[in-house]
Amino acid sequence: MRNNLIISPSDNVAVALSNISKGSKLLVKGKEILVIEDIPVKHKFTLQPFNIGEVITMYGVPVGKATKTIAEGALITTENLKHIAAPYQYKRVNYQYEKPFINGLAEKTFLGYHRKDGQVGTANYWIFIPMVFCQNRNLKVLKEAFEAELGFKKENPYRLKLRSLVNGGEDALYEEEKLSQKVFKNIDGIKFLTHEGGCGGTKDDAQALVNLLAGYIKNPNVAGATVLSLGCQHAQISMLQEALQDCFITDKPVLYFEQQQYTTENEMLSEALKDTYKALQKANEIKRQPAPLSKLSIGLECGGSDGFSGITANPLIGVVSDKINAVGGRSILSEFPELCGVEQDLIDRCPTEEVANKFMHIMERYSDQAEKVGSGFDMNPSPGNVRDGLITDAIKSAGAATKGGRSPIADVIDYGEYATKQGLNLLCTPGNDVESTTGLAGFGANIILFSTGLGTPTGNAICPVIKISSNSMLPAKMKDIIDFDAGRLISEQKSQEELSGELIDLIIEVASGRHQTCATKLGQDDFIPWKRGVSL
Repeated sequence: MRNNLIISPSDNVAVALSNISKGSKLLVKGKEILVIEDIPVKHKFTLQPFNIGEVITMYGVPVGKATKTIAEGALITTENLKHIAAPYQYKRVNYQYEKPFINGLAEKTFLGYHRKDGQVGTANYWIFIPMVFCQNRNLKVLKEAFEAELGFKKENPYRLKLRSLVNGGEDALYEEEKLSQKVFKNIDGIKFLTHEGGCGGTKDDAQALVNLLAGYIKNPNVAGATVLSLGCQHAQISMLQEALQDCFITDKPVLYFEQQQYTTENEMLSEALKDTYKALQKANEIKRQPAPLSKLSIGLECGGSDGFSGITANPLIGVVSDKINAVGGRSILSEFPELCGVEQDLIDRCPTEEVANKFMHIMERYSDQAEKVGSGFDMNPSPGNVRDGLITDAIKSAGAATKGGRSPIADVIDYGEYATKQGLNLLCTPGNDVESTTGLAGFGANIILFSTGLGTPTGNAICPVIKISSNSMLPAKMKDIIDFDAGRLISEQKSQEELSGELIDLIIEVASGRHQTCATKLGQDDFIPWKRGVSL
């Protein structure tokens, strides 16, 4: 197996596919390279000498500038390289795109929940949402009641372990709690979306939260919602009702309860419980029916990325994205701070100057906001990213953007807007993986593909999250959080075509409710709204 990779022919650095020892001689581009220091797996080494100020290129784009003289065969580090991003502008181009080989995908189906607006859900959830953090405790009270009595409660294994210790040690006998049987067989769960917003911030914060909550109600994985409000907060029930009549149009049942209109808390919760139970009986009437893959709306996400993410898992997700789009589906690429440096390629793929200008405006506004508080896109890579070879944001971004494949851009949507167009959509979210997945589910995704190289348990309350590892060591190390091993592109030299077929088959199984993702099994119902301040 080869020990290094050049991603694009114009690159002047290579990626170590395994540890490369000092003194090794490598034949790269027909030229012998003497490695002058140890190169850890996933890191990059130079294919030529660099003077101070000269540009390092990966994925065919600038990813950094030398801050010191760097010899040929040397390791690239934060000590000798700093982030730069290529300039960009709109120019009319005739983007040439050849659709991928789809090999019968147009005839494949999944079993989903068909909604009146034409969307199809991969799940059927009822959601409880608070308009303000003051209602979080009330949601907790209702959660305990609904999950226990309707058969959605899972026994906490650590409670049982603790009970064993209390009873005399790890080997002590104990009885497991008898859990209720599931009452509604066509309802996949009841989700409680607690948050810390709704009041105390700006009116813009309140509107952003309202739009997100409206998007969750509109999402095809949701059958309906119970909304709890205090009454005096910024995020008013009337704002949510307006959003559901305007930008997030839906005729789903939504039940509203405002605490300041009731004499006691018990009165409100009792009424909410009774009315919701009746609505659940109705929601249970819908059944899964066949749907074409064109009804998939796939969120594209990465988190805990490593030096292999941009050469295995992310490009593989990009191939799947292109194939789903080719049969009439939709994919949504988020995390705008991780598109820094590849803007020109995305601009060139936009359908109109208007769409391109919207993308540039959002990127520049976001970057300016970060710089005003002393930050910037260059600060996006985490310590874990850097340790595993993603030492500049441009390197990380060039690899992250490959999740979007090569499809033309269908639309650019800001946070708070719902994806409606077939094809590849760009959605502005932070790079923070939970804030981003929260946004993907809120603005149109019915399933999420999530790549990781370091490992993260991130999930979502209403959207199945398929976790895809960039390397084959991770599934063995953290086997309870990984659903698919894209590292086999290197470890087993599998082809993208073969693995993309396997991944699409897994998507169909998950979307049909026949297979639970690791995040779903763990109950990883992450939900963090983005307060439109600076979050990278």
